[in-house]
Amino acid sequence: MNIKLQKSTLHKQSNIAITGSKSESNRLLLLQALYSNISIANISNSDDATLMQKALKSTDSVKDIHHAGTAMRFLTAYYATQNGQEITLTGSSRMQERPIKILVEALQQLGADITYTNNEGYPPLHIKGKKLQGNQVTLAANVSSQYISALLLIAPTLENGLTLTLDGKITSVPYIKMTLSLLNDLGVATNFEGNTITVARFETTEKAKAFTVESDWSSASYFYSLIALSEIGTTIELSSYKQNSLQGDSCLAEIYTEFGVETTFGENTIALTKTREATQETIKLDLKNAPDIAQTIAVTAFGLQLSCEMIGLHTLKIKETDRLVALKTELEKLGAAVDITDATLYLHKAASINENITIETYKDHRMAMAFAPLALCVSIHIEKANVVSKSFPDFWSDLQKIGVKLIEI
Repeated sequence: MNIKLQKSTLHKQSNIAITGSKSESNRLLLLQALYSNISIANISNSDDATLMQKALKSTDSVKDIHHAGTAMRFLTAYYATQNGQEITLTGSSRMQERPIKILVEALQQLGADITYTNNEGYPPLHIKGKKLQGNQVTLAANVSSQYISALLLIAPTLENGLTLTLDGKITSVPYIKMTLSLLNDLGVATNFEGNTITVARFETTEKAKAFTVESDWSSASYFYSLIALSEIGTTIELSSYKQNSLQGDSCLAEIYTEFGVETTFGENTIALTKTREATQETIKLDLKNAPDIAQTIAVTAFGLQLSCEMIGLHTLKIKETDRLVALKTELEKLGAAVDITDATLYLHKAASINENITIETYKDHRMAMAFAPLALCVSIHIEKANVVSKSFPDFWSDLQKIGVKLIEI
């Protein structure tokens, strides 16, 4: 499905309900598989969460999680602990290009039986579940937080818990803290001090534990961008959100004040309002704790004809696509000048925006959604737009609700 977005103006006042966070959902789904007394409300309707649920329920010996990166990392750890189960964990062609060696080697340190069925260091994986005896692992601190969270989620089931030492400067700390907070809510004792995380063994109790997943802050980012590019006085109310969020991307509320967007927290809602024009000509951000919002921010800055300098983006190269290269390519088609390194992006102030450009999405949901707000500036085409189902299946219909004009082509 390709979509043409016609130059549009948002309704002055709108309301949107956003599905649960896929980050929280997938963590809780794994904990539910380990501890059956857990119930979960407001689970994400994203492809990632759906694929995670399907894999956990399936009795097949081959588990295909397609393009769900979180599921690949979490399920690798989960099945390594399932004594007596033998499975092959595979995914899409892109998933088979995404490295997993760091996590596999960490699990092998604990005693896991995991082998590669094709290329060393990459899925598919052949996993023979067993009782893991180890309780100490050291990892580089700048690796994907999903590797770290995968280990932390299975840690309470290990005979002696887990002591995880992170070597170097830690990135994506909010995602680690999210995992630990969910473990704490379950009743698991944890400690995160300096570069050492400890998780105690936890024997489940018969007492039921109910969790409600907060809505996804990454999904909210596109509405922040839309408001930033809209007229002063425009407001969108989003649910369900809370001020003391576990999600690292909740930093959007602070970041987007730079673009003139104010966030008002209500009871289970946030209201985003364009209150002024941006005052800084160059936006400078370190996104090491929230790299998933880099694409949205870059496009927002471009649409407002601002400069933008972002660092801490080293994990973007191993996502659904190399997001730094993809961003540079698509922004430059629109008339931008962009400089990138392995971990940084610098967007130069643009004099104008080219119209009727077709944006390639590279099988990456965030590429489609990050560029969509430019419809408030120019008409734009989004190729293979249904890729948004990975995290936000209702994205295009929600955009229409708030005034964005689009047609399928």
